[in-house]
This record gives sequence, C-alpha cells and structure tokens, in this order.
Amino acid sequence: MIKQAVTASLLFMLAFILSAQPLLAAGKTAKVKVTFVSAELVENEHVGNEWWWGGYVNGKELEEGSSVTVSATGSIKLRAEAQEQDKYPEDGIADATVKVSSLKSSINKTLNVTVTENRGRYSGNTAKWRFVFKIKKL
Repeated sequence: MIKQAVTASLLFMLAFILSAQPLLAAGKTAKVKVTFVSAELVENEHVGNEWWWGGYVNGKELEEGSSVTVSATGSIKLRAEAQEQDKYPEDGIADATVKVSSLKSSINKTLNVTVTENRGRYSGNTAKWRFVFKIKKL
C-alpha cells in the first residue's frame, strides 16, 4: 500500500514537472537591441513642407539613428508617427508588434505611414512615409 502511494506520488510529481516546463521556458527574458534606422518621406501630394516625425520602441521615443536595448519576454511594440505642421496639423501613425520568440538574429522592420490632408484645396491628398527599425537579439 505504501509502495503504491509512493509510486503514485512520484508519477504525479513527474507529470507536474514536465507540464510546467514549457510554461517556465516561455517566460525567458531576452535582450534585444532596436535601432530607429530611418524615416523617409517617399511621396507628398501637396500635403505640406513642414514635418515632425518620431519612432518609438515600447513607448519610448528614439531619435533617428539611435538605439535602445530592452529586456523583453513576449513582444516589442514599435510605433512610427509623422505630423504635417501647419495651422491644422494632420497625423499618421503605424504600429507593429514583433514577437521576441520569432527573432533568430537580426531583422529590419518597415512601417509605412500615410498622412492625409484634411482641409483646403488639397484636402484628401496624401503623403507617405517609410520608417525602418533594425531589431537584433543579443
């Protein structure tokens, strides 16, 4: 009777350890370096000539050409934003999420942002921006 209880307990503990292992492995933290490589106005149909733009990693703004190293378990959130600056500014935003588990070494992630003129004779015209982020698992 005691032998059966010990055997059952060992089997239960073994089953628990094996089932918990994938859960523990999924929470592994990885260091990732993200560089805001560039922001480029690729098309402008009379939307404007004065612009502000920004790139963000997990909510933190980066200057073009700068990098940040983050410790992440699940994913990294990227944001690209462009704003035409006049009396009535127009905004364009693009968001992306990159799973840390999908990173093998280094990737470039491109976000395309469209800003649409909302007033005046050029209302409805668009300007298109291309933002590039480099993401490297350390």
